Amino acid sequence: MATQGVDACVVLSADPHLSEYLPDHWAARAWLSGFEGSAGTVVVTAGFAGLWTDSRYWEQAVNDLDGTGIETMRAGAEGVPTPAEWLVAHLPVGAKVAVDGNTLAVSAHRQWQSTLSGGSLRLQTDLDLVGKVWANRPPLPGAPVFAHKPPHACRSRVANIQAVRARMLDHGASWHWLSSLDDIAWLLNLRGADVSYNPVFLAHVLLGTDAVTLFVDRSKLSPELVAQLAADGVTVEPYEAIGGALSCLPESDTLLFDPARTTVGLLSAAAFVKPLEADNPSILLKACKTPEEIAHVREAMAEDGAALCEFFAWFESALGNTPITELTIDEKITEARARRPGFVSPSFSTIAAYNANGAMPHYHATPRSHARIEGNGLLLIDSGGQYLGGTTDITRVVPVGTPTSEQKRDFTLVLRGMIALSQAHFPKGIAAPMLDPIARLPLWQAGIEFGHGTGHGVGYFLNVHEGPQSISYRTPIKPAMAMATGMITSNEPGVYRPGQWGVRIENLVVCQPAEQTQFGEFMKFETLTLCPIDTRCIDAGLLTPADVVWLNDYHACVRQTLLPRVNGAARDWLIARTEPL
Repeated sequence: MATQGVDACVVLSADPHLSEYLPDHWAARAWLSGFEGSAGTVVVTAGFAGLWTDSRYWEQAVNDLDGTGIETMRAGAEGVPTPAEWLVAHLPVGAKVAVDGNTLAVSAHRQWQSTLSGGSLRLQTDLDLVGKVWANRPPLPGAPVFAHKPPHACRSRVANIQAVRARMLDHGASWHWLSSLDDIAWLLNLRGADVSYNPVFLAHVLLGTDAVTLFVDRSKLSPELVAQLAADGVTVEPYEAIGGALSCLPESDTLLFDPARTTVGLLSAAAFVKPLEADNPSILLKACKTPEEIAHVREAMAEDGAALCEFFAWFESALGNTPITELTIDEKITEARARRPGFVSPSFSTIAAYNANGAMPHYHATPRSHARIEGNGLLLIDSGGQYLGGTTDITRVVPVGTPTSEQKRDFTLVLRGMIALSQAHFPKGIAAPMLDPIARLPLWQAGIEFGHGTGHGVGYFLNVHEGPQSISYRTPIKPAMAMATGMITSNEPGVYRPGQWGVRIENLVVCQPAEQTQFGEFMKFETLTLCPIDTRCIDAGLLTPADVVWLNDYHACVRQTLLPRVNGAARDWLIARTEPL
């Protein structure tokens, strides 16, 4: 900073593709700070270092940053300024703020620019200061790219390209540039392993009216795959050639790009072509799963449920007889999934959190810091799998020993919220954030709130977090968030009591047509996840008769679907845990 004349350095949790989960090469914020959460921004000045992160990670950040000299800034809490606002308040007029533009979205750049310029600060985006001091920085990943094939690939590569091109032309664009990795993987029916848990690969795509260019490390593609792409009109060029291609676009042409999914650093290469900003058309196309895809997801959910039956049967038999830690939970649940047909990998790092650790929504056990499962309390397990026919994400809470009446009350209130959203009927096209209060009402009535959203979109053998829908009243409403048939969304309210316990119950649901009335078309949710909800944690006196009917019907469905797929101890466990209330 001193050498470059920089007064503040901002390090984002991002890469040139603005991914949620980052390859090690771009994990600059984690390398610099030691904070391992997936979201956070570090600000460094001559006399201060702070990490801004949201409520999911407040407690984890305090633990991870202990002794580093980096202050935890609770983003979103009352009275806590944004990083840009903090810089305006603490730097002199004319100070220079540096951020790597290759990790800064175009839309975010405008917000930073607006706030900093209001304080007469300068923003520089052509410096990667962390990269200058990061010794032994990991190389770019080089995992092979492979085709997602039928029967699990239900839409052809050509059909996907045609669908996106049609919407590109509707916008009046000559070209469309994609950098978001899940959009690229979906568009071309390709998958990879460059990013942990997400079956994607590092690439850019430039789509024209009669040409498609994939910018990727060619060594990741077999000659056969290159030939298949060529047969479908897709040319392969080196990953680093995207800048040159953008700079060569004719001035008379128009380039469609998504400002929330394109970095300002890379966009600078497209200085001559006319810009046209809009959401990537592929976002909505891949969010609305086809009936064929949903059928495959149901099958993946059944396999996932069978794996969980095996895991929980083992867990209950081993508890008290074998030492079990939070790390053991992760190992055993992944082993159970790996035995199921079509399993590829976990869909995210398993959260196994016992008692106080459960109060951290995105807690992650490590060899250095983890709990042993013993005594009395609640064990929260949030896990998921990537299958060729779908992506799963499920949270269950189970008792260890005897849960307290307070723990049962929290569990039951969360369950009531999850059931309420599961049963909801709503007008077609309603914005997803508007559904959030349905799940929160039982908690709000008890004076309880939680900091994360109630639901996120889920991909089809793709990212476990996907847009455009977000069931969170804190999310600004946009037209693309309208609920539509085929959208798969999580349903996961929670309660978190710092230092004590956490409760979250999560199923995945898919949006389906409900009924047509004189007031219009209505939608509903079909529950996809198949795994018992532990009734030993329920205070039955807090459930309504309708809640009991829903839970009993759900357990009857789980039992009927999973019984043919399990045997022995897993079968016995399934029968015991699906007994009706």
